[in-house]
Amino acid sequence: MTTTATTTAEQTTAAEQTTGADRTIADARERIDALDDRIIGLIQERMAVSAVVQQTRIASGGRRVHLSREMEILGRYRDALGKPGTSLAMTLLELSRGRI
Repeated sequence: MTTTATTTAEQTTAAEQTTGADRTIADARERIDALDDRIIGLIQERMAVSAVVQQTRIASGGRRVHLSREMEILGRYRDALGKPGTSLAMTLLELSRGRI
């Protein structure tokens, strides 16, 4: 094969690999977007359920926030996801009950 033919073949192979990589990345990003949509929906559902718990607790004379329950949630997320899990749980708790 000549140098020109080798260079053209290498360019074609590189272009095919780039196209394959681009498709893989695009597919993965679509899946991530779908997962994010599901996560957002679940967070909204969690917020609604938490509101029911808070309203019921307040109506029965209790406090809006149950700190020992929140500590359980923080521990569960930390155990499952490590230190970043604690931050994620704090964000979820804040979304669900607001700041204390």
